[in-house]
Amino acid sequence: MRVRDRFLAAVGAMALLTGVAAMPALAEGVSEQDILNDAKTTNDVVTYGLGPQGQRYSPLKNINRDTIKGLVPAYSFSFGGEKQRGQESQALVKDGVIYVTGSYSRVYAINSRTGEKIWEYDARLPEGILPCCDVVNRGAALYKDKVIFGTLDAKLVALDQKTGKVIWKKDIDDFKAGYSYTAAPLIVKNKIITGVSGGEFGIVGRVEARDADTGELIWQRPVIEGHMGTLNGKPSTMTGKVNETWPGDMWKFGGGATWLGGTYDPDTNLIYFGTGNPGPWNSALRPGDNKWSASRIALNPENGEIVWGFQTTPHDGWDFDGVNEFVPFELNKGGKTVKAGATADRNGFFYVLDRTNGKFISATPFVNKINWAKGIDDNGRPIYDDAFRPGDPTKSEDGKKGKTVFAVPSFLGGKNWMPIGYSPDTKLFYVPSNEWGMDIWNEPVNYKKGAAYLGAGFTIKPVFDTHIGSLKAIDPATGKVAWEYKNKAPLWAGVLTTGGNLVFTGTPEGFLKAFDAKTGEEVWKFQVGTGVVASPITWEQDGEQWVGVAAGWGGAVPLWGGEVAKSTAGINQGGSFWAFKLPKTVASR
Repeated sequence: MRVRDRFLAAVGAMALLTGVAAMPALAEGVSEQDILNDAKTTNDVVTYGLGPQGQRYSPLKNINRDTIKGLVPAYSFSFGGEKQRGQESQALVKDGVIYVTGSYSRVYAINSRTGEKIWEYDARLPEGILPCCDVVNRGAALYKDKVIFGTLDAKLVALDQKTGKVIWKKDIDDFKAGYSYTAAPLIVKNKIITGVSGGEFGIVGRVEARDADTGELIWQRPVIEGHMGTLNGKPSTMTGKVNETWPGDMWKFGGGATWLGGTYDPDTNLIYFGTGNPGPWNSALRPGDNKWSASRIALNPENGEIVWGFQTTPHDGWDFDGVNEFVPFELNKGGKTVKAGATADRNGFFYVLDRTNGKFISATPFVNKINWAKGIDDNGRPIYDDAFRPGDPTKSEDGKKGKTVFAVPSFLGGKNWMPIGYSPDTKLFYVPSNEWGMDIWNEPVNYKKGAAYLGAGFTIKPVFDTHIGSLKAIDPATGKVAWEYKNKAPLWAGVLTTGGNLVFTGTPEGFLKAFDAKTGEEVWKFQVGTGVVASPITWEQDGEQWVGVAAGWGGAVPLWGGEVAKSTAGINQGGSFWAFKLPKTVASR
């Protein structure tokens, strides 16, 4: 027996004798194979999305609609201090340790059995950070001996898994220019793949790859045409052509922030990213398609070249963005299996594309009363209804405010950041969505470094009296909604689906809920005392299935929500990680 094994055996024996929970095992590190197999392994969660494809599916089935009544809280870990809002993180679990990020760019390592803190890292942010949509962080990446995450002042930090000590720290960009970082990094072939946040400040979106050992930049791919990429420190190729779909110098501050991170498909060896809104919001200033804003793009992980692109909202005039995650899956249609990918766009349409080449397969509305477009044509392009595009302010009487329109959905989207899930068992996608519209108008604007670059005003309003939030199960083969759960307040949390035929998500009202994946019947809920706007996870340890979720109300809704924010008035802020488990005795009944 090796020294390490003897040590661990002694620790376990001592724990049994004293009645104290066993200490976490010494981390073996996370390999490339661990990452690729994450969707299949059940004793850990080492990637954002439970696998690089981001399907958020676990094959665990001990917790099912029959046994879930026995699911009980094991502990709640407080993030502490006064930084209690906007907890959107998806936790990771490896070797008896939970790694979870908190708002204001913090990271915690927690004993996964007891909830005791092992270490904490606080980025200690400078004055003057410019996050558009609260002080959130959506998660970290694990690779080898490192925990890697980004900060609101646009830095990428690698920490030692065992101690939380900084191994390296790199600047992503200048936070004073509006850049920030909130997404979970993606690990692909010893590279850390990241994007950038800051689309409301006239930044230029890009995707980057860094060496996972050193943090040194390998390649950089701007997503707005006219900008030059780099490879190994030298100029590589330009994205598109200057002024092909952008007028004048507008491309220099073109937006397209890649703020939600990406997915990776080993079958095609492609990285998929969504790109955000063009800058500014005032579309009268930038006639043309404005590529590749409001798009999905596929990149070669070796050099960052764009293999294909698909624009969901050309010439976006509503901040419909396009950053929503692209989830690879196998589509069974007409007796054939297609390597497909799906995305629920902020513009209100659910798209299915061929993930090998970006070819359009289908698009169907997943929210109600969409009016900005009459539909989607056979090539996947929106059929615009110009009556619902905000007016050009230069054509107004005072030259300061264009025609106001009421557009559906609102700029916060049919679906915003909150991740969808896919179950290979039910062949359904589970989409947390919202039913709302907005009064929106355009205003004059000029770019100024570090200043908001909108050129628009807005007021968000609900479109139904009974509900705003709507969790929908969507059949990607037909686009039809199989079932729907309606929630009074907006939904802002991600989903988890399992082999136990369950779908988990959270609500602003403070509930973690579980639904029958086939019927939508609510089968379990637990009140955590603050709004849930994070993505749940599940894992197995000591022969028991566990479920975990971060809790803490915040995000864009209370900051930007206008009238719809009233539906969440009075919700307490919070900052904690909740762990639940199904004891063996209950699971065996």
